[in-house]
Amino acid sequence: MKRHILAAVLTAGCGSVASAADSAGESPIPGSFSGNVALTSDYLVRGVSQSNNGPAIQGGLDWDTGAGFHFGAWGSSINFKDGGEATTEIDWSGGYAGFFGDLLSYDVGAFYYWYPGAPGALSYDFWEVYGKASHKFGRVTVLAGVAYSPDMFGGTGPSTYLRTGLNVHITDKLTVSANAGHSFLAQSNPTPAYFPDYWDWNAGAVLEVNNWFTVDVRYCDTNIAGNCPAPGGKRWCGSKVVAALSRSF
Repeated sequence: MKRHILAAVLTAGCGSVASAADSAGESPIPGSFSGNVALTSDYLVRGVSQSNNGPAIQGGLDWDTGAGFHFGAWGSSINFKDGGEATTEIDWSGGYAGFFGDLLSYDVGAFYYWYPGAPGALSYDFWEVYGKASHKFGRVTVLAGVAYSPDMFGGTGPSTYLRTGLNVHITDKLTVSANAGHSFLAQSNPTPAYFPDYWDWNAGAVLEVNNWFTVDVRYCDTNIAGNCPAPGGKRWCGSKVVAALSRSF
């Protein structure tokens, strides 16, 4: 919801493929690879801090097969204040994306969220399937999505997440956006330590600088700041401004 060693291995693998492709004149693997690295002031998932309100280092690698199917691995440093059982999150993903016409796009697939080092009894690891679609209206893109897990993080039971958003492309380099989502958390064993159903939202801007890196600054909040069951309490679920610096390659 990452391991630097993993990223190094995957990158090395891509390098080997590229070298073989150069010598043979064509790639034996269809499609294309892309990667990204980022530094963020706080790692949030659906409005809740995953890094104890501190900075996080992130990175990922994606493979677009060129036939609609795509696969990826993405990681981030984390801090749950759980005694150090988990310090890293790695997200494995796979899906299929396409278009209806020229303006409506869709993507369906699944994620596996893995927290290496966390004891199995904590039930941190979990699956989630998703579907999302977006439509362009000139410089405006409207998007909507849904995600479902049969057993959410911590073994808290089924969960469904609905989200919608709006992106406005001011220029080729600047985009402003706003997003909102609702988490339906039907815990199998609800206690005060588990999250209730809640809303999260954010608004901000993304600026591409000199075709080299992007800066993302946004305001984030939830409606459970005053009753947040996370270890960090209100600090984890409350309003904040988050800034991120990223580079894609």
